[in-house]
Amino acid sequence: MKYLKAGMILGCALAITAPTVQAIEFNQLQPGKSSLAFVSKQMNVPVEGSFKSFRGKLSFDPAKPAAARAELEIDLASIDAGSKDADDEVASKDWFNTKAFPVAKFVSTSVKPLGGNRYEVAGKMSIKGRTRDLSTPVTVTQQGNSATFEGSLVLMRADYDIGGGVWADFGTVANEVQIKFRLVASASTAAAKKPPSNSSQEKNR
Repeated sequence: MKYLKAGMILGCALAITAPTVQAIEFNQLQPGKSSLAFVSKQMNVPVEGSFKSFRGKLSFDPAKPAAARAELEIDLASIDAGSKDADDEVASKDWFNTKAFPVAKFVSTSVKPLGGNRYEVAGKMSIKGRTRDLSTPVTVTQQGNSATFEGSLVLMRADYDIGGGVWADFGTVANEVQIKFRLVASASTAAAKKPPSNSSQEKNR
């Protein structure tokens, strides 16, 4: 009985003094610190633009990259194409048709480590009622309780019926559109105590 009681006391002491492990998860997207830009070509001349309004859900634990999830919604009417005339044009039916399709959406389906701080993110992109698979490498940079996710990819506007009528000619407006993103997310931490070993108790039973 004396040894059993001593084992129980030792087990309690180990539980109290066990080291605390901090699990970190980046899950709070910071739109104000993030950016979503694009580059298209009109008559072979690069034209830069961006989207000013977007939101999303993110879950990324550096220790469990395969379990990461991401979802991003983009307000297409928030486009800045360089001028009001250009903004009005790309919001029209031939382009984004923002009255019928106000939001573009990306939902991840997998995240694969590429080595170092690089990952391949695959998912589905939906624009104007059309959904296509895509994948892109993403570089993750951690700094304190925040992380920056950066990358770029090329979308084919014809895949999503973007730019019809006179704009359908790829000689006028290129089919390829380069998307550049920089998403900043903050982290939440959860303290989890390492469970004590039962070996001492087992030996004294």
